[in-house]
Amino acid sequence: MPQVWDLFCRVIDNFGDIGVCWRLACDLAERGETVRLWTDNASPLRWMAPHGCARVTVLPWEQAQSQADCGDIVIEAFACELPQEFVSRMAARSRAPVWINLDYLTAQDFAQRCHGLPSPQFAGAGTGLTKWFFQPGFVPGTGGLIRERNLESRQSRFDMHAWRAGNGIEVQPGERCVSLFCYDNAALPALLNALAQTPTVVLATPGAATELIAQFLGPTLKRGALRGVALPSVSQEDFDHLLWSCDLNFVRGEDSWVRAQWADAPFVWQAYVQDDAAHHAKLDAFADLYLARAPSPLAERVRRLWLHWNQRTMGPLVLPDLRAWRAHQRRWSHALREQSDLTSELLRFTNERR
Repeated sequence: MPQVWDLFCRVIDNFGDIGVCWRLACDLAERGETVRLWTDNASPLRWMAPHGCARVTVLPWEQAQSQADCGDIVIEAFACELPQEFVSRMAARSRAPVWINLDYLTAQDFAQRCHGLPSPQFAGAGTGLTKWFFQPGFVPGTGGLIRERNLESRQSRFDMHAWRAGNGIEVQPGERCVSLFCYDNAALPALLNALAQTPTVVLATPGAATELIAQFLGPTLKRGALRGVALPSVSQEDFDHLLWSCDLNFVRGEDSWVRAQWADAPFVWQAYVQDDAAHHAKLDAFADLYLARAPSPLAERVRRLWLHWNQRTMGPLVLPDLRAWRAHQRRWSHALREQSDLTSELLRFTNERR
């Protein structure tokens, strides 16, 4: 039976949180659920999702304080802390909603240990309620990754050349195509020097990527065999298309990291920097898992590249063999597709607790 979901998301300093929440909201809606997405900043959705999504309503965060009712399932995304007035109404319901704390994605071991654990509320507005930890992950026993049911059919219909032409992207014969979505990164000059050894076009997303490319290549966005293209902001659907159309993808944070899993192209992930260097452990855990079945020489080169891009090592940057890497990426993606996806796991989890 379809349920009403309240999904809460705060936008801190980047767009990964709202990106993940929007994809989840739409995937739930595609499966017949009704979703209210509460956020303190809906402006990124103007370009992420210009056409909206049926059965998903976007509402301002502050309105939740006076909302008369709450849904059957309430998701607190990334520890955003629900408005206390809303929690009070949750506690007052004759049948309490299922309260989910949707955590950040990680490959670290605690993802399996923490997934599905209860957190009874003994004080405050939610006294008597239970909050459940839902931990996305890459292995069975976690909450999985967001993967829409129509993803494979979309990929099978995708025409790379038509998409490039429709977006004014011209790739010359023999030219390598690389997408760049990154935070500010001191390793960029080393990367571009490495890319410049072969004819390459870098498709740079708005923000840090475009600014860094312009600093390195100059106003013409060209140096030797390397040239750059400054992309406009694109929808989530077209961001997927961008990843599918490139030979190598540089992604960051969480939402683009997940989308890179489903592309056949090799990818380099830039972890969000944390003050306590917790992102180092996060990167190492993912590298261990991702490269566990890769041929030894490839695994060593990919790990070195990832560490360099995340400013853990210095010196010349060397790109691994992309053909061998692509074959490994396809095996990795296929193995992930054999697992249950996040929305299916979330539906199963909440249904069991209702």
